[in-house]
Amino acid sequence: MRIDTHENIDFDLCGKPVATGPGTSRVRFRITDRMAVDETGLAHGGFIFGLADHAAMLAVNHPNVVLGAAEVKFLKPIKTGNIIEAEAGVVTDTGRKQTVDVTVRRDGDPVFSGRFTCFVLDSHVLAPS
Repeated sequence: MRIDTHENIDFDLCGKPVATGPGTSRVRFRITDRMAVDETGLAHGGFIFGLADHAAMLAVNHPNVVLGAAEVKFLKPIKTGNIIEAEAGVVTDTGRKQTVDVTVRRDGDPVFSGRFTCFVLDSHVLAPS
């Protein structure tokens, strides 16, 4: 399926798409040493959130999709060297507003879950009004 959103995103920071389809996506991500917050290798949660957000945007797959809200749970810690994968699926679609559920897993084990409220705008969010 053709990807119509977030075409310039850095896969090293937000994950690489490995599967997309109508209303779904799967994105894989490797946690690097630069993402660690301390000497134990604990990854900063913002990188996991970024992966999940990227997966949600790909599930909606519209050039003008933006994130409006998110309710998330960090279930288990992630550390450097971990490879994690986000699966996203649209659960409600009212046209302009779409709700996307995302689960991030490490070796099949859930480490993060979230519900993302996405909005499809008439034009790019940064377009002059």
